[in-house]
Amino acid sequence: MEGKPVIVGVAGGTCSGKSTLVADLAKRLGDAWRVKTFMTDHYFRKPGPTVVAPFSGKEYMERNHPDALDQERLFAEFDAAVASGEFDLVFVDGLFTLLLERLRKDMDLKVFVDLPSDERMFRRIKRWMGYGEAMDSIVERYLDTVRHRHAELIEPTRWFADVVVNGTLDAHRGADVVETFVRRLLDERARAAQADGT
Repeated sequence: MEGKPVIVGVAGGTCSGKSTLVADLAKRLGDAWRVKTFMTDHYFRKPGPTVVAPFSGKEYMERNHPDALDQERLFAEFDAAVASGEFDLVFVDGLFTLLLERLRKDMDLKVFVDLPSDERMFRRIKRWMGYGEAMDSIVERYLDTVRHRHAELIEPTRWFADVVVNGTLDAHRGADVVETFVRRLLDERARAAQADGT
């Protein structure tokens, strides 16, 4: 399929299941379509900015604000992939996917993965303890900064979403729903390309 790829943005809070959903969709669709995935976590600036927690006054490396991203590199690589003609489907996965208007304006489908804060914190504890971090440190950072940034920046972006996926459900059920929409968009784009003779 030539022309502009179908672009799908997937956002949600920390450990809500965004990347799991995107990986599942890419696997399902990758045999028939040329798929590219952008994970905004791969675009954090080094060294990055810091943030002072509003209540404890403790300073942390900032990872929950879009200023922590190398947005110039992200936008350049995203634009290049979209314009290349090499991909039929492009996923953008990350906390700020729906917050960044520069990306959002090009999306054909916008998805928000919703998960209650207690479940997100539990998943975050399990993940980061797996990396060797102490539980007290993980919880302290979550309560000091992560939850505030979620309320300030991430949760409001659900109103940009075309589809809100329940992150408490089996991941495959959410993927089933989103896959239906994505396949419809891909089929429509393919038919339009055939009609144009491209």
